[in-house]
Amino acid sequence: MLTLFLCGDVMTGRGVDQILAYPGDPRLPESYRTDARSCVSLAERKNGPIPRPVQDDYVWGFALQTLADVCPTARIVNLETSVTTSDDFWKGKPVHYRMTPRNIGCLSAAGIDCCALGNNHVLDLGHAGLSETLRTLGDAGIKTAGAGLSETAAWAPAVIPTEAGGRILVFSVGARDSGVFGEWAAAEDRPGVAQLRDYSKRPFDRVAKAIAAARRDDSDIVVMSIHWGGNWGYRPPHRHRKFARRLIDEAGVDIVHGHSSHHVKGIEVYHGRLILYGCGDLITDYEGLPGRQAYRFSLSLMYFPQVDSATGRLSRLRIQPTVLRRLQLHRPAEENVAWLMKVLNREGRRFGTSVRLADDGMIELVWAG
Repeated sequence: MLTLFLCGDVMTGRGVDQILAYPGDPRLPESYRTDARSCVSLAERKNGPIPRPVQDDYVWGFALQTLADVCPTARIVNLETSVTTSDDFWKGKPVHYRMTPRNIGCLSAAGIDCCALGNNHVLDLGHAGLSETLRTLGDAGIKTAGAGLSETAAWAPAVIPTEAGGRILVFSVGARDSGVFGEWAAAEDRPGVAQLRDYSKRPFDRVAKAIAAARRDDSDIVVMSIHWGGNWGYRPPHRHRKFARRLIDEAGVDIVHGHSSHHVKGIEVYHGRLILYGCGDLITDYEGLPGRQAYRFSLSLMYFPQVDSATGRLSRLRIQPTVLRRLQLHRPAEENVAWLMKVLNREGRRFGTSVRLADDGMIELVWAG
């Protein structure tokens, strides 16, 4: 059996970058926010003072103990931040996420093995920013997927070996319907992301081809990390559901790791394989932002799927609820855990899944078959 750690968006730029040991230039070319430090002020206004500077592990808070207790084989996050000193802000983008490379320790502190980069923020600081991001993560020993200096590199998986001699292959793609610009698509002579134009046959075939080229045999566990859809709304569109199932049925994917929504969505188990349609945001600087409070987007989940290393079938899914407070992950109150379970049960009903509270306070997924 293998246990993985998966989560949604990890945004260590902007306000988070400002409280770390080496805050970068706070200036932002945004119409409604011109200084990254204002995000810190909003969070403090809501929940109290935030110390500065903080240690590399500060933002992870109690999640570090959870990771140590579960001890997953691989730790995989969607990194929605350009790690660079570049000032080449992509024109036409309303929001830009940048973390200075000297703060890379905030990812190393959580033992992250792989950052999925196929998303709508990895090129916020242009091609130079992407190149420095890839170099910085590589120098820190963190594997990447979903973006590269060429099309071949962007579509190649991150390969994570297991102690038993197996492999976890992590692919990452960024879909146009999540806000990925068309010109961000990687080409052989241009850096960029592994882009999913839509969910039709040709893009699917491109994904299936990449998996078939990299997969050694059935013992490889394949994770497809997809940044898709909008930021709000619980119901996955039919095109996402159909595409996820095709990935499992026709491309041999074992886990569909979907993200982009700022809140958690329902969970499906299809033919014994896990589909996460929206993992929510784990680490952001949105804490004090007004609006959309009905989604309680400061609440999130750490997903720990356990899969059969020989077949890729899901045997168990344990979930740790979190709450972001003072730009740090904390254990949520019982009322917030109950609210998250209510959402997962309500949204999981259409997929035949539900959740229950385990004796240790974590949540467990229940499904038929």
